[in-house]
Amino acid sequence: MFRGILVRGLRCVVLAGVVLWQAATVAAFGQAPTAASLQGLTAPPPSAKTIHLKHVLVIGQTKGWEHDSVSATMAAIYNMGKTTGLWDTMLRTDTELLTKKELKVNAKNLNYFDAIVFASTTGELDLDDSQKKDLMSFIKEDGKGFVGVHAALDTNYKWPEYGEMIGGYFDQHPWMTFNAPILNEDPEFPATRHFPKAFVKYDEIYQPMTWSRDKVHVLLTLDASKLNYKDNPRIHRTDNDFAVAWTHQYGKGRVFYSTLGHTEEAWEDPDILRMYSEAIKWSLGMTEGSTMPRPRPADAPNRP
Repeated sequence: MFRGILVRGLRCVVLAGVVLWQAATVAAFGQAPTAASLQGLTAPPPSAKTIHLKHVLVIGQTKGWEHDSVSATMAAIYNMGKTTGLWDTMLRTDTELLTKKELKVNAKNLNYFDAIVFASTTGELDLDDSQKKDLMSFIKEDGKGFVGVHAALDTNYKWPEYGEMIGGYFDQHPWMTFNAPILNEDPEFPATRHFPKAFVKYDEIYQPMTWSRDKVHVLLTLDASKLNYKDNPRIHRTDNDFAVAWTHQYGKGRVFYSTLGHTEEAWEDPDILRMYSEAIKWSLGMTEGSTMPRPRPADAPNRP
């Protein structure tokens, strides 16, 4: 009975989020969504309907800090799939489907899905050893996609392979939520080509630990020359390198992570919506973009 109430409650939240997302789209573009206004988010032409529809599973379980933006995140990703016609979306706040075991008659498992999105998950998720093995196999051996949104970096600290897969772990947000000065290091990547070389977003930027450019391909980073370092005990990195988004090849799988998306308002921002829509498309193998690690640009601004 409780499970039924929970599921119905989640549906109501998501439907409300759908309405808010649609209203945000109108506000952002000045009109109802059209092929021209949505550009990269539009559905394929009728002649392309025979293309296999992909399946995306969004997990929003929180065992630690619970972000107010989780519902907005889940609703936005659901809408992206509907708007583009490229994938259908299943939304869950539990981890039951993260397995390759056969479940009840009508339940899907990992074999059904093509990509997983962790929507600001936090803490140690409800996963047994078998599920952990299946999820890593889903990415590493099966070559499926994984997209981590914001607090997906604040998850599964007791599971080292997860940190290896996503690229690191959360280690404070030195400037809390602020007007973050961001540099676009890869304007050719599908999820970042719409951003200018330098821009500002009001968001909470995580400082990653156990993270290195030797292991991931950095897309976006903070402009270190414009940050406030004075009397900030949360700053632990001595290299002044604070990545905002990156890609990672994990075995055969494609992994994308970005710290953007902390606030509910972020999910009303066309730039953020397009970034995550393109990231999901990329993780599904629909577009191409680099995962090759590379050093920090020689001309990258450093601490003032």
